[in-house]
Amino acid sequence: MRIRKKTNGLNDMASDELDFIAGVSDALAHPVRLELFRYIMQKNKTMDLVCTKDLVGAFDYAQATISQHMKKLVQSGLVEIKKQDKFSYFYVNLGILMQYIDDVKRYSVV
Repeated sequence: MRIRKKTNGLNDMASDELDFIAGVSDALAHPVRLELFRYIMQKNKTMDLVCTKDLVGAFDYAQATISQHMKKLVQSGLVEIKKQDKFSYFYVNLGILMQYIDDVKRYSVV
């Protein structure tokens, strides 16, 4: 999609910042992804490891559904995957979350 250049001068954010806000917003736009993200964040807070098996056990969704939603969260940068042995564990990227919150606040101020 082609976007026209701004002409009113109201927003001084770079297009990559707007793309970042849009990408993270899209990742958080689905209720299932919000549930998964919150669950991982809570488990990370207590230093518990979270893998796909844990998510399937905690939620009433098929493994394929969880994998699709996790892929979107990982692509947005909100969740990172770290491999240990033959398992992959999910971690919330608080840096991306804070950057998102800061950018949205900055974008909202007119």
